[in-house]
Amino acid sequence: MTTLELKIPPPVLALGLALLMWLTSLVFEPWPMPFGVRLGAALALVAIGQSISISGILLFRRAGTTVNPLKPDAASSLITNGVYRFTRNPMYIGLLLTLSGWAAFLSSPVALLYLAVFVLYMNRFQIEPEERVLSSLFGAGYAAYQARVRRWL
Repeated sequence: MTTLELKIPPPVLALGLALLMWLTSLVFEPWPMPFGVRLGAALALVAIGQSISISGILLFRRAGTTVNPLKPDAASSLITNGVYRFTRNPMYIGLLLTLSGWAAFLSSPVALLYLAVFVLYMNRFQIEPEERVLSSLFGAGYAAYQARVRRWL
């Protein structure tokens, strides 16, 4: 099923899942949680997630390589410093944390299922194809990086 590989930009996927999370929260009973706690948790998760994503984007821009997730073959350099020392996919972790913040704000246990959908979809249709391309572009350097740094955390 390669038809979905590298087709949906991850931010668009996250936005679609956020919409589904909201719709789901309208149908199922939320957890009883004070608004201040929900808001605080949501803001913290979103702030951390966006900080991680932005730091990854800035490193790509500084290196002059593409940030377009649909065109990994346009990558001109392998970034292994900064946040990329800890994860190979900081932009995707940032989106996951942002979705987690949204789920916390909604206080919907069912909305948490969409976090798993995001990870499963990203692994199969975004990250695995990216890794194949990056392996062909950067060879042993990328293989060593994969051995040293985890895909997520």
